[in-house]
Amino acid sequence: MTAPSTLLDPEFVRELEALRRRLEVRARSGRLGDRVARRRGGSAEFQEHRAYVAGDDLKRIDWAAFARTGEPVLKLFRAEEDAIVRLLVDASASLDFGDPQKIDVARRLAAAFAYMALAGAKRAQVLVARDQTATGGLMSSLDRIGTPRRGRAGLPALLRDLAQVQAGGRLDLPRAIDQTLARSTRPGLLVVVSDFFDAGPVLTALAHARSAGHDVSLVHVVDRLEIEPRLEGDFTLDDAETGATLDVTMDPPAIEAYVLRFAGLVEELRAWSRKHGASYVRAVTDQPLEGAVRRFVARTVD
Repeated sequence: MTAPSTLLDPEFVRELEALRRRLEVRARSGRLGDRVARRRGGSAEFQEHRAYVAGDDLKRIDWAAFARTGEPVLKLFRAEEDAIVRLLVDASASLDFGDPQKIDVARRLAAAFAYMALAGAKRAQVLVARDQTATGGLMSSLDRIGTPRRGRAGLPALLRDLAQVQAGGRLDLPRAIDQTLARSTRPGLLVVVSDFFDAGPVLTALAHARSAGHDVSLVHVVDRLEIEPRLEGDFTLDDAETGATLDVTMDPPAIEAYVLRFAGLVEELRAWSRKHGASYVRAVTDQPLEGAVRRFVARTVD
């Protein structure tokens, strides 16, 4: 188990303090306004307009703006005190790889995102994605569901949640995303921290999140060897999640085929993010985490 204190060192925290005010939650909801619902007793600050899309509540159209421009737009309101950041962390066996291990990088990035959310008066929640048999013999892809925390006072408990995350077992990532949505009573920022090595319909599940009004950010954790494999000769490869083995000869054509397939995965995630207004950050384990955090806050598509 990782000690909570090692997830965020003082220098890292100073960087996060400088960035936290730039963290936005752009969740869209057909109920009670965009961003998030207004907290009882609180107030909502006008943020900006967005174009009307089919299915939006007609009562929320800014008719004064429509009269000026002839284009229907909706008012977006900021209610930061009620915004929630859900951190869905892939804890399958494929994250138990690399130097440093991908799971270590995933934990530290999730801790960074949680710190910025809690320090910015938002809520944050950790959900650990890994297959397990639930009550009644049903399969669940959420191994652990953390309590939503609020404010700086909630950080120690959330860091303890993250420190307990260990990589192992299998994962149906699309099911984990769908089960997260089923448990979400209102839209928020859904941050999926994963290596995305899943043959299932991940993009379909992410599209469900966007359709439900969630803001989405993809954080792709990869090891340098997965980008630039340095292997040559005959190998027996073990699937970390299924235990299956495969005998392969790593010659130049085989390496080229792998590199092209990996590039195809990256491009699929990038293309989906551009189309759906999501962000996509690729975090390589041998690179400083601060760069990935800055790009996350800037909502880039790497």
